[in-house]
Amino acid sequence: MNLRVYNTLTKNKEPFKTVTPGRVGIYLCGPTVYKPAHIGHMVGPVIFDAIKRYLVYCGFDVTWVVNITDVDDKLIAESNRRGITMSEVAEENIADYLFNLEQFGVDTVDEMPRATEYMDEIIDFIQSLTDQGFAYAVNGDVFFDVMKDEGYGKLSNRSPDEQQGEGGGAASKKKSPGDFALWKSAKPGEPSWDSPWGDGRPGWHIECSAMSRKILGKTFDIHGGGLDLVFPHHENEIAQSECCHGQPMVNYWMHNGLMRASAEAGKVGGRGDREQQAEGGSGKISRSEGAGGLADLVKEQGGERLRFFLLRTHYRSTIVFGEEGLAEAKTALDTFYRFFERYERIAGENFYDLTAPANRADGAIETGGDELLVEVDRLRTSFVTKMDDDFNTGAAVSELFELLRLLNRFANDQGFDDADGRDASSLAAFRRGVLTLKELANVLGLFVQPLGTATAADDELAGELMQLIIQIRANARANKDFATADQIRDGLTAIGVTLEDRKGETVWRRED
Repeated sequence: MNLRVYNTLTKNKEPFKTVTPGRVGIYLCGPTVYKPAHIGHMVGPVIFDAIKRYLVYCGFDVTWVVNITDVDDKLIAESNRRGITMSEVAEENIADYLFNLEQFGVDTVDEMPRATEYMDEIIDFIQSLTDQGFAYAVNGDVFFDVMKDEGYGKLSNRSPDEQQGEGGGAASKKKSPGDFALWKSAKPGEPSWDSPWGDGRPGWHIECSAMSRKILGKTFDIHGGGLDLVFPHHENEIAQSECCHGQPMVNYWMHNGLMRASAEAGKVGGRGDREQQAEGGSGKISRSEGAGGLADLVKEQGGERLRFFLLRTHYRSTIVFGEEGLAEAKTALDTFYRFFERYERIAGENFYDLTAPANRADGAIETGGDELLVEVDRLRTSFVTKMDDDFNTGAAVSELFELLRLLNRFANDQGFDDADGRDASSLAAFRRGVLTLKELANVLGLFVQPLGTATAADDELAGELMQLIIQIRANARANKDFATADQIRDGLTAIGVTLEDRKGETVWRRED
């Protein structure tokens, strides 16, 4: 395996070497749960879900951690605004976040720690930094002294002087403007925890350092997050952790590109997005379109389409969110769905019932010189080569399309749509190619389970009704009543049902 990973710290692609042979620890910064998730919050989880799937496919034992920030100034402000407790705000939005992860097929997270559950570890971490002289306490607050860290700024290439410190009352307590809070003294009525410095709550950055150390160790393999977290959040994590432990915090810093609305500057849901909305900008995204709650968007587009939309771009690139891109994703996925229906007609088995190889070694193809399988093997090799090149899901998706085109073309050439013309050996090679398609798609978390939520009874009734409609249309055509036949087809198309006339039969399918 020649896996190379781009490291934000070194600005280079580097060979992938793990802290412990055969094991990988990944920490991804999760949400601050003061509002419902928008689609921008799904970018990191979808990307790292695919990364974990690929690492497992390559034989690694992977532990993936996504934290929850459930104590923060924003949660307190939302709690006060709504007249409910901070924990109630958090629980409501955690439930929303988990629901959306499920809809996007993100189901490989191993640990989801909450900051409020790690107060002892956070306080111990701060105490250690204070004891070593890297932090100082002032009237119940504790700050990290950036001037004591010689390496400060190495991730973002910013000096301590460029660090934007907190304003307000905290500014007057600091030795340097760029010093950042590790512990904040509690104001009256705010949630707080007891500590050696008095009642208070942790700063944002220290939470991740404490939780990642507890679960993954002082040095672990991959730390992920959006580009907007490089500074100050990840820069400050490095400072805290490496000063405390005297060793590297992370081997590979991986940052995904942000999501932008079509023709709009600024990440979705970020300050630029909010400013555009305040100014009535044409590029704004409404809640139903992604900048707010995801329920309407998922209902309209479907979780798999949205996942596919996110994965078709390399993770370090900007994702442009808009109707055009979503429509392209739908068209692309429909091509696969039609093939799955075709495969079932040809092979008599459901694509989703196939048991595909779960790891890279087991998926190796014995071609036996078969022309189809030689091509399938070539495309499979190209797929894994693209994924080995910094988890390039966008390029890997292109190989899936090439494989799909190859299989469709082979089925056409072999006349598989005619039951009488199916050669057993050719059909076996075709099935092996389809198995590889499922194997590679599943690596990306695609086509893992069939779409739709209709019950078996619903499907049976719909099938019977459609056969009746198809027969009525066939009778109209036989009687040369083409106006009625066309009316039936056009009417079905209008409600999302497509008819496809084949040799000796007419088949139907639902369109989203």
